[in-house]
Amino acid sequence: MLSRIADLLVPAVGRLSVTTDPGAHLAPGSIVAANHTSFADPAIVVAALRRLGVEPVIMAAAGLWRVPLLGRALAREGHIPVVRRDRRAADALDVAADALNQGRLLLIYAEGGLPRRRDAAEAAPGSFRSGLAGLAERTGAPVVPVGQAGARRVTSGNTVKQLAGLATAPLRRPELHVHVGAPLVLTGDRAARTARARTAVTTAWRTAAAHLGEPAALAV
Repeated sequence: MLSRIADLLVPAVGRLSVTTDPGAHLAPGSIVAANHTSFADPAIVVAALRRLGVEPVIMAAAGLWRVPLLGRALAREGHIPVVRRDRRAADALDVAADALNQGRLLLIYAEGGLPRRRDAAEAAPGSFRSGLAGLAERTGAPVVPVGQAGARRVTSGNTVKQLAGLATAPLRRPELHVHVGAPLVLTGDRAARTARARTAVTTAWRTAAAHLGEPAALAV
C-alpha cells in the first residue's frame, strides 16, 4: 500500500525521473542502500523502486510507528522500526535478516539520520553506521546503491520551512531524480565494507544530483 501511495503522491509534488546503471539489478533478497537528505526522500525512493517493479521492506525510525494510521500501515506491511541508540536496534537487524532470507528487498538508510543543514542544496552522503555492513556480512545479501536528489527541494530546514515547502511543492513541482547503481558484494572487515558501501551510494547520489544540475555534484 505504501508503495502505491508513494507512486500516486510523488508526481503531485515533483517531477520524478529514474535512471539505472547498465548492470543494475534488484534481485530478491537484496539490500537497497540510499542516501537520506529529507523527510520526503523515502517516498521518492519507494516511488522510483515501484516504477522498476519492486516494493521493499523499509527500515525506519521507530517514531513513525506512533503516527496515527501511518504506524498501523507500517506494522501491517512488515516494515521494520529501528530504535536508535538502544539495544533494541539489534532486534531490528534480526528482523531485517529474516526479511532478506525470505527474499524481500530491504531499503536501509545507513547514515542513520538526516543532515542538520537548513538550506535546500544537495551534499554528499554523511558517515555510514556499521549496521549495513554487518547485515550484508551476516546474510551475504548484495547491496544495491541508490542515490536520490531533489528531495530537499520538497522539504528541508526547520519545521515551518518544511511545512511551507510541502504545501507549495504541488505548485513548484521541483525536479526529483533517483539513480540505481549496479549491485555489489561487500568484502573485507566491517570498516572496509562500510566505506565501500558509502562510496557506491555517493557515486549513485552524484549521478542523480548531476542530472538535476546540482553544484555539489558538478563541482567534483
